[in-house]
Amino acid sequence: MSPADEGQREHIVAVQKNGDGDLTSFKTSSGRILDYATALQEVQEGHIAGVNAFKGRDGELHIRGDADGDPTNNLDQLPTF
Repeated sequence: MSPADEGQREHIVAVQKNGDGDLTSFKTSSGRILDYATALQEVQEGHIAGVNAFKGRDGELHIRGDADGDPTNNLDQLPTF
């Protein structure tokens, strides 16, 4: 994917967490609110930039930020909504 394509895709700008601190919902740069399952599907389809899906130790797919060396833009560090 070219840098131009990257700039046209939505990014995650804020998150919601449950009482355990697990991510449950995401707010995109266009203002959409996505539950975890919908966000995971859109990440897998390449609609959201800056994140990827990976299989955790539990065997389930999870969303995480792309490794870029900047801890301030990790999903856990984003503002909540």
